[in-house]
Amino acid sequence: MAQDQKDFFISYTGADRQWAEWIAWHLEHAGYSTIIQAWDFRAGGNFILEMHRAAIDSARTIAVLSEKYQQSFYTQPEWAAALVHDPTGKKRLVVPIRIETVEPVGLFAPLIYIDLAGLTEESAKKKLLADIQATMSSEPVRPKTAPNFPGQPGIVQTPAIPQPRFPGTLPPAWNVPLQRNPNFTGREAILTGLHEQFGASTKQIIHGLGGVGKSQIANEFCYRNAGDYEVVWWLRAENASSLATDYASLAGQKALNLPERGEQELEVIINAVRDELNHRNKWPLIFDNACDFESIRSYLPQASSGHVLITTQNPDGRQIGVPRKIETWTRPESIAFLKHRTGQDHDKDAGALADALGDLPLALEQAGAYIENSGISIAKYLELYNTRRAELRKDESAPHDHPESVDVTFTLSIEKAREREPLAVTVLNLCSVVAPDMIPKKLLAACGEHLSQEDGGGLQDELILNRAIAALRKYSLLSVEPEHVSIHRLVQPVAQERVGEEAISRYRGIMLGVLSKQFPTEGYDNPACWPECEQLLAHAEKITEESEPIVETAILLNSMGLYYHGRAFYVKTEPLYRRSLKICEEQLGGEHPNVASSLNNLAALLDDQGKYAEAEPLYRRALKIDEKALGTDHPGVATDLNNLSGLLTTQGKYAEAEALYRRALKICEEQLGGEHPNVASSLNNLAGLLREQGKYAEAEPLYRRSLNIREEQLGTDHPGVATDLNNLAGLLRAQGKYAEAEPLYRRAVQICERSLGESHPNTITMKNNLAVLREIMNKG
Repeated sequence: MAQDQKDFFISYTGADRQWAEWIAWHLEHAGYSTIIQAWDFRAGGNFILEMHRAAIDSARTIAVLSEKYQQSFYTQPEWAAALVHDPTGKKRLVVPIRIETVEPVGLFAPLIYIDLAGLTEESAKKKLLADIQATMSSEPVRPKTAPNFPGQPGIVQTPAIPQPRFPGTLPPAWNVPLQRNPNFTGREAILTGLHEQFGASTKQIIHGLGGVGKSQIANEFCYRNAGDYEVVWWLRAENASSLATDYASLAGQKALNLPERGEQELEVIINAVRDELNHRNKWPLIFDNACDFESIRSYLPQASSGHVLITTQNPDGRQIGVPRKIETWTRPESIAFLKHRTGQDHDKDAGALADALGDLPLALEQAGAYIENSGISIAKYLELYNTRRAELRKDESAPHDHPESVDVTFTLSIEKAREREPLAVTVLNLCSVVAPDMIPKKLLAACGEHLSQEDGGGLQDELILNRAIAALRKYSLLSVEPEHVSIHRLVQPVAQERVGEEAISRYRGIMLGVLSKQFPTEGYDNPACWPECEQLLAHAEKITEESEPIVETAILLNSMGLYYHGRAFYVKTEPLYRRSLKICEEQLGGEHPNVASSLNNLAALLDDQGKYAEAEPLYRRALKIDEKALGTDHPGVATDLNNLSGLLTTQGKYAEAEALYRRALKICEEQLGGEHPNVASSLNNLAGLLREQGKYAEAEPLYRRSLNIREEQLGTDHPGVATDLNNLAGLLRAQGKYAEAEPLYRRAVQICERSLGESHPNTITMKNNLAVLREIMNKG
């Protein structure tokens, strides 16, 4: 053995830290040397390098074997390196020590382990040291003296420094009301962070939505770290009376045994407890479910010798301690929990259920309990949830370790927010009818203009909206960003059921009207509006799925379709256009201009996909409607003429197409003026037709005039400018003017890459055109 090499590196997962420290302490007091993360790794060091060094600098690795250890991804490298050098176990380089009843699996299965599971402290100590001695010896170990008569107590010498409490034994003062949760899942980073952060700050706050698992995290923290404390005291902080009673009851504990414990005045006892804690160490106080930080301030000891952990829905505790937001489970954590809770090994079904329940721990526990009690599959539960949710919730009950079900938990929080600010409920109702994430505040404000005083008008006032949002945030019903708010998807149905379908239909109608006005209508040809479209898209999708088939629904569907069409997402576009057309025909009649607009958009989509036979009758019907409804010289008719002419050109029907193009150009120039972008479109289209017929001299001035108009009216980086550049370059290429064409193609590509993105069909087409030109020039 190298001179500085340690006997053992102790590998463990965070849940088993107490066991690891107990093992290390007894080994060191028996004369062995150890490396253990809890004692030997320091802040500021590189964890990966420290772990690597520990494995190299130790003769053997002890694996503290538990179910969580075998499931942990992070512990595997710690013992895998040793097994590489000792795959058969002959050298005994990896020594598993089993601390709970768990069947070794994988590479641990063939290894002989030291079994401490279920033993008393003294028996475990004797077993540990005897088996470690045998492991270190190359010869079988025999006792030098006769073993004690079974049952005869030995003499235990008191070490010079206190030894760690035997894992599983509780401190002298302990009132944690819950049993340790055998199904506790994940949260390793949070628990480790709390333990480490207490070295820097004595007061920490975990906050989040009701049902997210804050109390369970605090409960696991108490059990996991019980060996560090002499007093662990849980305080029900949701109301003043329970908080005062729990705090005062600590005075009578044997560990404190304060003379004031018999006083009549609670305040006297509370002051005595707080003063005693100010002069003690090794204690945490758990303030569970605190609503108001001011109500607990007077209970907080001033000394930094102990720890305070507060669970709350309120995120505004920075003046008290260090806040840490608790999010829902990650999807892998949700899946792992459901599989463990139900005993069903179906990742896909578990993932689908986790998605439906928004990865909320309380909801997943309720589902798991129902699945277990009913003997049904995860897939069957999901089917019931999707089809009979209200009935299913009535049959479910709150978990034994949580006071209320998911619905009741959220309902109580909503009521508290309403009491603080009545308009909070209005904001929540509006948030319940759109997608749960990233709801723009400006959308909520715009709805305020259409709300009656009864429904909560006034939200358009920024200060009023801020007050309502703050009340919801206080109970974690909303997550708040500078420009957006988000709501958990399970809060949405609770909010809706609380006020009823009639009221929600009214809120949905208001939101639909606002979205139909706010969603950009120029998504087809203006990439500058795409970011706003993307912000509103998820909300528009949900509202149109759940709204009545009215005109505003059709308008919003059409605007969504234009955005998808502009992005060349044709598969998503077509059902939106078709649904919009159907609603317009039903609501407005078959001869309305809105019907013509829907027909035009659908025909253009089919045209872009080469479905000319389907597109042509739609174009012709749209033209007929607009001529009748708007008049033959209306700009809308010019648009119809341009669209139909483009299709005819593609089909080689040049004579008919040219006549329609020239008519469209005449209408636009007369009705809109010679510099309007629509004039540019007509010029560009007519030039394209002339080029197809080889009439280059007639086409070129039209292309150049179109380009000048668009650069002036739309800006030099607009995709329409790129189209003109590409078309003019194509004309020059056809005439052999390669040197003139090449910079135009290059500029068109640059504009498209910036505005449309590299994967857009227009960008790809223009890149291909440039490549073809360069190939021609290279050959020449």
